Amino acid sequence: QGELLSMDILPEQKLTVALENFKKALKLAEKDEENDDIISSNRVNLGWVYEKLGQKDLAFKSYQGSIEVSKKSNSKKDYAHSLKALGDFYMHQRDYVNAVKLLTQALNIAQQNKLLDLERDTNLALSEAYDKFKKYDESLAFYKQYVIVKEEIFNAEKEKEITRRQMQLDFGIKEKDYQLKQQFTDAVLQQQVLLAKQQHQKLILRQQQLDLSDKEKMLQRLKFLQEQKDLENEKRAQSNSFERSELLSKNEALIKNRQISEQNQQIKYDGKVKIFLSVAFALVLFTAGLIYFNQRKTTRLNKIINKQKRELEQLSKVKDRIFSVVSHDMRTPVNSLLSFIQLLEEGNIEQDKLNRYAALLKNSLAYTSSMMENLLNWAASQMQGFNPYLETLNARNLSEEIVDSFKSTAELKRIEIQNNICEDAECKADANMLGLVVRNLISNAIKFTPEHGKIMLESKIVGEELQIEICDTGIGMSEEQVSHFNKSEYQGAGVSTPGTNREKGTGLGLLLCRTFMGLMESKIAVDSVKNSGSKFTLCLKKA
Repeated sequence: QGELLSMDILPEQKLTVALENFKKALKLAEKDEENDDIISSNRVNLGWVYEKLGQKDLAFKSYQGSIEVSKKSNSKKDYAHSLKALGDFYMHQRDYVNAVKLLTQALNIAQQNKLLDLERDTNLALSEAYDKFKKYDESLAFYKQYVIVKEEIFNAEKEKEITRRQMQLDFGIKEKDYQLKQQFTDAVLQQQVLLAKQQHQKLILRQQQLDLSDKEKMLQRLKFLQEQKDLENEKRAQSNSFERSELLSKNEALIKNRQISEQNQQIKYDGKVKIFLSVAFALVLFTAGLIYFNQRKTTRLNKIINKQKRELEQLSKVKDRIFSVVSHDMRTPVNSLLSFIQLLEEGNIEQDKLNRYAALLKNSLAYTSSMMENLLNWAASQMQGFNPYLETLNARNLSEEIVDSFKSTAELKRIEIQNNICEDAECKADANMLGLVVRNLISNAIKFTPEHGKIMLESKIVGEELQIEICDTGIGMSEEQVSHFNKSEYQGAGVSTPGTNREKGTGLGLLLCRTFMGLMESKIAVDSVKNSGSKFTLCLKKA
């Protein structure tokens, strides 16, 4: 563990790090066809790590790959080791039949090629396998063979150790003899080095004399070059004076030519100004026309932008409502759950109170679950690429499952739900989307219908459409709410209205219904009178 920590590797990470390194080593080895032995060994190691990580399929695949590579390379040692590794894997999986088969093959190869270490380990593994089969005679025979091979390995290693020590003694004697000869040779070399140093000092003295002579010659040459440079400078000064006078005369001639050229350019400039003024007048007229047409285009764009602005403002209100729900309504059930757990830990609560608190907590968590489902579905509908899968659906079967899921909720308010949809009513729709729409509408109907009320589901064919009607005898909707919902640009009310029993909501239910019906290229409308119930109509393509 100390070595792992020094490498910034935690003990629980060692298998993951080993797996990554073995994979890298395998990729490098597979680049060269002559690395079959390395590839086979790496696959065995990968199998062992996968087995430790509990990934048995990958471990088996790695062991099999090792066998194939070693068999292809004709390496008996690698092939036998791969068979032994897979046999051990079968042993760990308690598949003793396959384990014995593979271990026997590995033992035969080890015996034929005198691989004593492998023969020893394979005999021990076969002894354990036959012990699991309760074949104790075979198990004992393999164990005896394991002991024999183990002693043979020990004797061989003992002989190697004796040979190694004998070689160390011989080497020590030869090393001392070599050191004596080396000391004599070093003394002779030191004497020769002293002679070489004396000769080297004589050569340095001679070289210094030659350098002094060369410096005297260099000073004479520098003096000559300095005199020659002074003469060249005088000659260059006389030449520069002559060139200066010549340039002055040429400059005066250029000034006169420039004045004549400027007069000619002025005449040409006046003509170009006249042409420019004419072109500018034409451009002004053209620009005025462009401004007029751009103004009309800008007016149209402003209308589009104002419409998009209103839609964005409505979406912003919905977003603010979502944040409000998540920050407030999510905290309440969590706090209730924590309080309930504290009461349970104290253990001194009456059974009646316990049942009442459990019911309240259940209602709170059910509301939270419904809220999260609507939030997630609404968020998914706003993402690009969220497309429906239209298929032929039986509206009766779909609605029956949803009605059954709401029976217990309706019974709490003594509300009767009648499903009168025809058994052969079929439509083209996305099952999940249509189910969510119907579920939200029935949930709203229960929420806004007082006790002893009634909810009815009807269906009828109108042209090429299947119309599903969900009616209730609840408190209904105002004219403004009905008008707002039936508009094509409806983006949700942004607020939640409590139910007849003060049930909570997210304010997203009807927005989800409108969004999903639009995605399925279908329509939804409402007809309601305040305090006289509501009727929601779903217009779907007939199958």
